[in-house]
Amino acid sequence: MPTEENIDRMCQDLRNQLYESYYLNFISAISRSKLEDIANAALAASAVTQVAKVFDQYLNFITLEDDMFVLCNQNKELVSYRAINRPDITDTEVETVMDTIVDSLFCFFVTLGAVPIIRCSRGTAAEMVAVKLDKKLRENLRDARNSLFTGDTLGAGQFSFQRPLLVLVDRNIDLATPLHHTWTYQALVHDVLDFHLNRVNLEESSGVENSPAGARPKRKNKKSYDLTPVDKFWQKHKGSPFPEVAESVQQELESYRAQEDEVKRLKSIMGLEGEDEGAISMLSDNTAKLTSAVSSLPELLEKKRLIDLHTNVATAVLEHIKTRKLDVYFECEEKIMSKTTLDKSLLDIISDPDAGTPEDKMRLFLIYYISTQQAPSEADLEQYKKALTDAGCDLNPLQYIKQWKAFAKMASAPASYGNTTTKPMGLLSRVMNTGSQFVMEGVKNLVLKQQNLPVTRILDNLMEMKSNPETDDYRYFDPKMLRGSDSSVPRNKNPFQEAIVFVVGGGNYIEYQNLVDYIKGKQGKHILYGCSELFNATQFIKQLSQLGQK
Repeated sequence: MPTEENIDRMCQDLRNQLYESYYLNFISAISRSKLEDIANAALAASAVTQVAKVFDQYLNFITLEDDMFVLCNQNKELVSYRAINRPDITDTEVETVMDTIVDSLFCFFVTLGAVPIIRCSRGTAAEMVAVKLDKKLRENLRDARNSLFTGDTLGAGQFSFQRPLLVLVDRNIDLATPLHHTWTYQALVHDVLDFHLNRVNLEESSGVENSPAGARPKRKNKKSYDLTPVDKFWQKHKGSPFPEVAESVQQELESYRAQEDEVKRLKSIMGLEGEDEGAISMLSDNTAKLTSAVSSLPELLEKKRLIDLHTNVATAVLEHIKTRKLDVYFECEEKIMSKTTLDKSLLDIISDPDAGTPEDKMRLFLIYYISTQQAPSEADLEQYKKALTDAGCDLNPLQYIKQWKAFAKMASAPASYGNTTTKPMGLLSRVMNTGSQFVMEGVKNLVLKQQNLPVTRILDNLMEMKSNPETDDYRYFDPKMLRGSDSSVPRNKNPFQEAIVFVVGGGNYIEYQNLVDYIKGKQGKHILYGCSELFNATQFIKQLSQLGQK
């Protein structure tokens, strides 16, 4: 990254004549002034001939999935939701935040090799990003000799036939989803475990150790697992409801054991001694089978590794579900967000000492407060606040959400989350067996029903060119148009085949999965999801708490 610190270090290395030759690769474009600093240092150290190549790589983003990316920023706090929404933020700080986001998005589109059509909501941070990105793309296209979007690059992109749509949305359009208790595997892992850059870190205790001082719990071992694209189980089940995942792990385990038993059986037959005719005929029949079994051994060992990995990860997730009653929270929040009657009152859940952590209770109440059409009366609110305080909750996030709701005038038109609900489908069949690795007793087998979250709904309107009050006033930018001002939407425009959704202020795996599920039903269309930072509910509520203290 071409930061002051890194440039100073390079200049120092040149002065110290540390290397025989220098290949300088910057993940983001280096400015002319900083390039001149390096040139002056090379000149002063008589090392000009040793600087072999200087590259702008335009790689200032991190790809977490084939269809998901986040900003690559060493200082995450700089582009966080809190940083963008601080009441005391100065104009200079706003410019710095927006420039940082725009720089990463510009790198993304250079790598993609496509100039997007940009749509964004008015009067938000997303609009500031759109204006700056449009300007940056326009300036690059104007310089035909040095443009990064001409020649081979354009054909190399995934989107070579039609230009993609970039939908820039502000996190403030939907604050309920990042707080939501989820039910799909990947989103649950991110919510309840330590999951960062596709690596999950677990603490595993291994029973009791005996020592002269008597028996004591063993120290917890820290284990890390990488959940990668080559992990077939992860790729197949990361978007599945958790009970389905638990059942699939059990099936994989049984399948592996059957294969292992077959190898053992064949080995014992091959070890038969003597001239027994039956044994000899068995040997000849089974030689081919054993050869096949031995050749599939590496595959079998890899299968065992993945089963162990997902058994450990899923067990850790299940522990959280059971101790915190996350299935109850998920079902209750789904009903709140889809305006369905609750089986149990909110106060009862908040007051239940066995139902979740103080943070779980606060998340539930914030979702209710954000989603409800009619804000609770002062008397009711005081009652809720007392119950939350008694449960050990920090009320600062609520303080901020109250200010946010008043400012955004959301009371009369809260974000709509669809009208379908999730319903319990009774007990799991195989997973409920006592012989199973996963004892799911007491955990509801909730089946997910597809309902579009606000971000998905906005994308659907814009991608399909639908007329909808929610998106009709979204601004339209085409960096390839000669006019620099806000262009009007062409009337004869066809629906888009490819789109990128970018959330300014932070995203989450719940939204990502919702978009993945949405696009499954749209043949020939592709969506990429990006965000300025990827946070789970714990990290997000911490930012809300800091904002509430202001």
